[in-house]
Amino acid sequence: MDTQRLGLLSDTHGRVEAASLAVRVLVERGATMLIHLGDIGSDSVLEELASIESHVVFGNCDLEEDALARHAERLGISVHHPAGRLVVDGRTIAFTHGHLPELLNRASAEGVDYILHGHTHEQRDERRGRSRIINPGALHRASPYSVAILVPATDTLEFIAIEEARR
Repeated sequence: MDTQRLGLLSDTHGRVEAASLAVRVLVERGATMLIHLGDIGSDSVLEELASIESHVVFGNCDLEEDALARHAERLGISVHHPAGRLVVDGRTIAFTHGHLPELLNRASAEGVDYILHGHTHEQRDERRGRSRIINPGALHRASPYSVAILVPATDTLEFIAIEEARR
């Protein structure tokens, strides 16, 4: 079985050009799956995710959750809301947007391997107990715009700046 490379992105807030560039960069860097951590912002952003297996949660600025969920499902994107959980290469990954702290705290208390979130627009990589907490940064109102690739099998993480999208 091939090792999975997870492309992590968050807080696109409808910026389709930034999402398009980010997805292209993540796929070029070998992402085999995408996880969007909320504040998607538009159907057009979802369409950028549809070229590869993708999972999404919604954020506090995704005001049209039902419509976004219907569109995502039509595109074959897996919707997990308000939080998701996957097992990838034997590692348990919990993910949510981050605006509901109780979901982050619950995942931490359960000792999952990875807790992924967005919301703050700031990169994060820290350990709490046995959990590694990761925020890939944001593709709107962030400097630099950034995404990340996580390889659970080897516990490696790479942040990637997406500077061209700022223009």
